[in-house]
Amino acid sequence: MTISANHTAQDQDRTAAVEDALTEAVTKFGITAEDYMLPARHQIEMVDPDGRLKSRAEQGAEPGHEYPVPGDDELLAAYEHLVVGRRVNDQNSALVRQGRMAVYPSSHGQEACQVAAALCLSKSDWMFPTYRDAVAVMTRGVDPVQVMTIFRGDWHSGYDPLQHNVGIQCTPLTTQLLHGVGVAHAAKLRGEDTVVLAMCGDGATSEGDFHEALNFAAVFHLPVIFFVQNNKYAISVPLAHQSVAPSLAHKAVGYGMAGERVDGNDVVALLAVLDRAVKLAREGSGPLLVEANTYRMQAHTNADDDTRYRESSEVAEWRAKDPVNRMRAYLTDRGLLDDDGEVRIREHAEAVASQLREGLSEDVPVEPQELFRHVFARQTPQLKEQSALLADELARDAAAQNSADQEAGK
Repeated sequence: MTISANHTAQDQDRTAAVEDALTEAVTKFGITAEDYMLPARHQIEMVDPDGRLKSRAEQGAEPGHEYPVPGDDELLAAYEHLVVGRRVNDQNSALVRQGRMAVYPSSHGQEACQVAAALCLSKSDWMFPTYRDAVAVMTRGVDPVQVMTIFRGDWHSGYDPLQHNVGIQCTPLTTQLLHGVGVAHAAKLRGEDTVVLAMCGDGATSEGDFHEALNFAAVFHLPVIFFVQNNKYAISVPLAHQSVAPSLAHKAVGYGMAGERVDGNDVVALLAVLDRAVKLAREGSGPLLVEANTYRMQAHTNADDDTRYRESSEVAEWRAKDPVNRMRAYLTDRGLLDDDGEVRIREHAEAVASQLREGLSEDVPVEPQELFRHVFARQTPQLKEQSALLADELARDAAAQNSADQEAGK
């Protein structure tokens, strides 16, 4: 293969630009490149499980990894989304048991990650979620019933990605990271001020697509935040059987990007870390990897028996770190949340749950020809033939039913 001189020059220019951007980011914090890319020695945690704001010395902060406490309005809004998210998780689990949803991968216990992921982005930014990130999609502003449509077994997601800048909730592991990188690359080529947040779980970091997405984003210096919700299990496979790295955030340095790890049940710390990550990406510092240590309190889905691979004592240990209770205690102690505020938020959560019950109980009209309508932009001869066969069969069934009705009416 022959590489043209022009192509080589472009590669050299791109490499120099990446190095300049890294130098600028490092200079800004007054630390070495290694200290910028490596996560802080201890995970960032600002509010402990009892709702107490930790001292600066206890928060895990160090030079280049220091975070201010988010503003009161942002924290109150986050708490309301936490309560709504928890109610939605529990409501959807009930709807599955009632047969009104085919499946639901609950994020009960991970709501802080969900809420912070959505709130850190501006309207023009993009989010690429996984199948477990329904609460994040909702928090982004998508109608709750539209978000849950996919879990009824419908052929489509229920919402328009372009309307909300939210990708379709992705079931195949890790493919959404590649989609996010593609959007970020296109935005950069167009000169758009867009940051992409691509979400995944710890299991996704074992996939080849994870490597490809991170490597491409780093080489092309794209404004992407890879947000890993480490909930300790890839279905039934514990993290220890997936990676022996010091943390998943440590994988960042291997790609030449900055990494950070944060308490995934502390929405205060999550907002602080993700807000700064978005700011750095928007300013041209390149991609970042944020690992949130959290826990999936319920089974992987309703088809999973989690008692076969984890102990109840482990679940109880994490229940004491509940993100909703932690945030409620913190806001109440600071005088930002009173009984009236709590009642208002609870009523809002119940209204959303009621909306879901009603919306997911409605019969959805079925149009079989839709099976062929959205496969290709231009229908293939084979699909046209199949569509015609189905149309003929449906017409014969309708005629037979009409004849039977007339016969019965005689």
